Amino acid sequence: MIQVYNRKTKKYEVEKVAGEGYIKWSYESPIGKNFTELLIKKKLFSKLYGAYCDTSLSTKKIPKFIKDFNIDMNISSSNIEDFKSFNDFFIRTLKNEARPISEDKSLLVSPGDGRLFAYEHISTDKLIQVKGIHYSLSELIGDDKIAEEYEGGVCLVLRLCPTDYHRFHFVDDGIPLENHFINGNYYSVNPVALERIPKLYCQNKREWSIFKSDNFGDIIHIEVGATCVGTIIQSYKPNEKVFKGQEKGYFKFGGSTTILVLKKDAVKIDEDILNQTKLGFETMVLMGETIGKKDF
Repeated sequence: MIQVYNRKTKKYEVEKVAGEGYIKWSYESPIGKNFTELLIKKKLFSKLYGAYCDTSLSTKKIPKFIKDFNIDMNISSSNIEDFKSFNDFFIRTLKNEARPISEDKSLLVSPGDGRLFAYEHISTDKLIQVKGIHYSLSELIGDDKIAEEYEGGVCLVLRLCPTDYHRFHFVDDGIPLENHFINGNYYSVNPVALERIPKLYCQNKREWSIFKSDNFGDIIHIEVGATCVGTIIQSYKPNEKVFKGQEKGYFKFGGSTTILVLKKDAVKIDEDILNQTKLGFETMVLMGETIGKKDF
């Protein structure tokens, strides 16, 4: 059972997990773990399932998925009958009013919908995956020199479930630089897997870039793929001006993770999010929701 913190109701909620039985079998049972290592973590498995989700045959999955996970289609910019495949539904866009964004330049907003862990005063050699399991920023991005610049900064880990809106956005006005690709595995990013696979984020396929934000300094944007996420699409054009809330890209089907790393003294994260992280609970956030303020 996964509990996440709802900052609006100030209560904990049990997360409804798509494919929960399959995930537990894959990462907890001896046979499942062997099967995961032999096939599920491989690119081929996610590529094949992703190809199916791109076909018209997969549209039959959409109504049940919406019903099972109580997805609010009133905020979708498209109707159910408009989707030509399950992936088409999965990467749906939302109405502009669905995710309001503050114009206050001092406020940091969430880059997407999901469950957020936030860490301040980080050691770049020992970022927290889960309690007792760590990884380094250098391993994550494959660049020692850049990683060193973020010592003592802030690390934000936003976990997206298959049920979430799966587009990610820029958190400020600024200039995004070129995208870097790192090939890897396709482990699930569900907490069940995170508790069992050391340095999971460093093992999975990922992409990263530097975002030269106007108000929060240089931010590292990292997108981590996962099981059945065969494709990460970057919508932005490098070295061209972007604005707060503008789309950066999207994930095709599956759970996935967006990680932001900010430099020391760039931002002060909201206390409720920090407190829940210390207690071991992720906080539910929506794209554009305020999560911190510029640390003057």
